[in-house]
Amino acid sequence: MASQPAHAEPVLVVHGGGVEAVSPARRQRVRQGVIRAASLGHGVLLAGGSAVDAVEAAVAALEDDPEFNAGCGSVLTADGDVEMDASIMDGRDLGAGAVSAVRCIANPIKLARLVMDKTPHCFLTDRGAAKFAADIGVRKIPAGQLVTERNKELLLKEKQQQQGAASPGNLGTVGAVALDLKGNVAYATSTGGLVNKMTGRVGDSPCVGSGGYADNRIGAVSTTGPGEKILKVNLARLALFHVEQGKTVEEAAELALGYMNSRLKGLGGLIMVNRAGDWAAKWTSTSMPWAAVKGGKVHSGTEMGDTTVTDLC
Repeated sequence: MASQPAHAEPVLVVHGGGVEAVSPARRQRVRQGVIRAASLGHGVLLAGGSAVDAVEAAVAALEDDPEFNAGCGSVLTADGDVEMDASIMDGRDLGAGAVSAVRCIANPIKLARLVMDKTPHCFLTDRGAAKFAADIGVRKIPAGQLVTERNKELLLKEKQQQQGAASPGNLGTVGAVALDLKGNVAYATSTGGLVNKMTGRVGDSPCVGSGGYADNRIGAVSTTGPGEKILKVNLARLALFHVEQGKTVEEAAELALGYMNSRLKGLGGLIMVNRAGDWAAKWTSTSMPWAAVKGGKVHSGTEMGDTTVTDLC
């Protein structure tokens, strides 16, 4: 097995989902949201927490923020319900946990972590996931608590336009990747999916290899974009394959996203960290809110060319 550095520089990167555009009114709120999540996850790393603990904490923070399409900000199905997907992976042993079509759970990423830690399985869905959550004591919340007025309006607009794709301004999947002090990597990804999706539709986010991947020998990735297209190219694992072939994280991200675009005309984004602590945030959609924390600096942005670097508070 490849060795890890004894004292790695901790890295935490998050994304808030690819989107056609973020309105000026939301841009600052969304940017502050990803910065908060990244700072929270990085704090877990500085305290000696594992990479998997850090990505779980960061994504849970995004699920708790109604600005993002995950948890309490999830978009609605064609039936007006919330159905959420999430996955998490530990690069130490390739341990993985995922859930799909989850309802009435505040933090699907925490349930995915419990699937990884408390069951012999990798993936639970719908009624099985709900039964597992009840059996292990995860508190249910009223379905209406996850529904925002903005997402009611998005669903109405989508139905009026008779489109199945996400509406402009609807952020996609959220995710995080991390490298901890012991050199371990992890990813976490969570989403409410597509607005006006068919009941039972599952995208890439809970699917290991598409919505994310983590392996200590290579690195970790979390993706965002059109789930059906990401699934077809196994975007996360494809990006790490390029790292295995000697590409930098920047090159690997561009190659993987470029392939999805050229092969399927799919626009999206991803965040990545390799085992050396190099990181990247790349997208081909118009916008992708993101933030990264490393070495006492917070890097953040929403669109091409607007990266800001500040000191970590």
